[in-house]
Amino acid sequence: MKVLANDGISKSGILALEKGGFEVITTKVAQEQVANFVNENNVDVVLVRSATKIRKDIIDACPGLKIIGRGGVGMDNIDVDYAKSKGIHVINTPASSSESVAELVFAHLFSGVRFLHDSNRNMPLEGDSNFDGLKKAYANGVELRGKTLGIVGIGRIGQATAKMALGLGMKVIAADSFIPSVDVTVTFFDGQSITTTIVSQSLESLFKEADFITLHVPAQNGYIVDEAALATMKDGVGIVNCARGGVIDEVALIKALDSGKVAFAGLDVFESEPKPEMTILMHPKISLTPHIGAATGEAQDRIGTELASQIITLLS
Repeated sequence: MKVLANDGISKSGILALEKGGFEVITTKVAQEQVANFVNENNVDVVLVRSATKIRKDIIDACPGLKIIGRGGVGMDNIDVDYAKSKGIHVINTPASSSESVAELVFAHLFSGVRFLHDSNRNMPLEGDSNFDGLKKAYANGVELRGKTLGIVGIGRIGQATAKMALGLGMKVIAADSFIPSVDVTVTFFDGQSITTTIVSQSLESLFKEADFITLHVPAQNGYIVDEAALATMKDGVGIVNCARGGVIDEVALIKALDSGKVAFAGLDVFESEPKPEMTILMHPKISLTPHIGAATGEAQDRIGTELASQIITLLS
């Protein structure tokens, strides 16, 4: 059987699939050519990340397709219900990238509170001529310890983020329509651990209470953070989105950054991805990454081997 890993797969995933008797194709096929490629090469399994979309047209055009796999959590680039109605298995790897995404959240938080994103732009330009000026410009940093982190969506990634926040000595609050409460266990290097219960509260109260807000939700029909929501937040709040583009109104965010209502933002995903708006890309108060939340070697190894295990189980 053949597996098309159109957005790539780790070496460990390839080896596991080949050991299970599968041929793995890692050729990058253009979106409009996926259906033709699948049919011409008798592909049984298509694996994607976030770039390739498997919609109704591809599903209808590929009657031999047995599995569609998503290397990651959200499956908004796949017509999941329709695929299942056609007898196609749809799989993903919800647990594999949680720690990697959570660490990126904190990379953005640390960058924001200590101005690293802007300092790294300006030090090469002015570090030798305006050292004291830059030192003064970036002198008003704040600590994360003792501050309140509001987590919107306390699923696997939200919980991984909560563990890191608790380890830093932050207060953690959460809002989640589907998870009323969750026990979060912080495990230390020596085997000791501490467990605490996080009880979901209203989104409105989270916005008012949090010093920093991080979003961990699937794609939405509308904005979670819009102009009205921003107005209810603390002055000087920091906002991070490593979830999905389109959950923050970027026009309203820019206005709030310019006014000082929002101190900084960290964005890994964008409304107009893969071509973010230039006003977002050039803003000095935004820490930027190109949708790399799960892009660590460790996460990709876990994703690859987990996908391989599911495929082998389903088709063996």
